[in-house]
Amino acid sequence: MRRLVLVGLPATGKTTVARALADEWQVQALDTDDIVAQNVGMSAAQYLRAEGEANFRDRELDALRSVVHGVADVVVATGGGIVTSADARSILAAEFTLWLDCDDEVLLSRLDDAERPLLEPGAAEALARLRTERDEWYREVARARIDCAASIDEVVARVTREVDRLTR
Repeated sequence: MRRLVLVGLPATGKTTVARALADEWQVQALDTDDIVAQNVGMSAAQYLRAEGEANFRDRELDALRSVVHGVADVVVATGGGIVTSADARSILAAEFTLWLDCDDEVLLSRLDDAERPLLEPGAAEALARLRTERDEWYREVARARIDCAASIDEVVARVTREVDRLTR
């Protein structure tokens, strides 16, 4: 496999799973939010607050393009809303993309102190709204849905089994 891209709602563990898979597979892990932050000189959340979601999505799309056009042997964690862009969905559908997902209750229990502007002010309501808006797009771009309501080791094992199954 040259490249695996992970999509899903906030708190599904995309970044954590990407890093764990990259360690196991001895490849690079990249996060589109980190690329955006590096390119704009502030965190992705700060940029989203300062410049708005439309500008943030443009930078996020640039980050995705830079990864798929320039990096092989990588596991990519994307921001949860990357699927809101038709251009990004087109790129994601052409990649080996997997969707990490689980019940909202699990996701809410995982939320930490990290800035998540799109989950404010009420995380439960915002998460339910994001799921309603985005689930169809995750299905559209992903080759499979991986249940991420488990330990990191189990999620990594699930992803590995699914990659093996889909690449036979």
